[in-house]
Amino acid sequence: MPLPAPPSLPLTDVALFLDLDGTLFPLQARPELVWGDAESSALLADLQRALNGRLAVLTGRSLRDADRILSGEVLAVSGSHGLERRDAQGLAHVAPVHPALDEARAAFAAFQAAHTELVLEDKGLGVCLHYRTAPGLEAEVLELGRDLAARLPLTAQPGSMMFELRTPGGGKGEALRAYLAEPPFTGALPVFVGDDLTDEHGFEAAAALGGYGVIVGDRRPTAARFALADVSAVRRWLARSAAGTVAA
Repeated sequence: MPLPAPPSLPLTDVALFLDLDGTLFPLQARPELVWGDAESSALLADLQRALNGRLAVLTGRSLRDADRILSGEVLAVSGSHGLERRDAQGLAHVAPVHPALDEARAAFAAFQAAHTELVLEDKGLGVCLHYRTAPGLEAEVLELGRDLAARLPLTAQPGSMMFELRTPGGGKGEALRAYLAEPPFTGALPVFVGDDLTDEHGFEAAAALGGYGVIVGDRRPTAARFALADVSAVRRWLARSAAGTVAA
């Protein structure tokens, strides 16, 4: 049975957590092609005001790259799957880089050099091969990633048309819990919106803390309670929620 669409957010009571790619911004063939726009900037500013600061972005991108896309509209941002986290007071919490990443980075770089249609993304705390530009290489990318993960003390982080190896620890669920333990998020109902496998821990954490997840797209099964079709539907839902709060 299809999941229902989420109700309008009671923004006076919730803490809102948003993924970036595939949730607030459309997926692109290359990660550097994703940029902020006037519509998203205005929407995020409206949500910040309506939520009294209880807005955070949880992304697999590096914190620096997330800031590039968000144009500084959101202060509380968790990057690199929770390994980097800037709190609502602007204080950054960053995990140390695992030394085994050097070997993973070299292996991914050598493979990408032989298959230049792939996209190599170095996040600092993780390294990722994207095959959205070369879907025929999926099996080879996954085999390489899994082989490296089996012998290196790193976390394998498969996602939408990509495979990442990263420093262990973190997770979007842990980042969500950390925010809820700090003002201005304390005591709020967590709502997390995301689209990828990496967002499932965030959905689970939100549900465990009395809130819920909203999945974007048709990927199933999921721990999310509600669903929205695509990025446009997410933006319309958020805009209606923010407008309803302002009108009230």
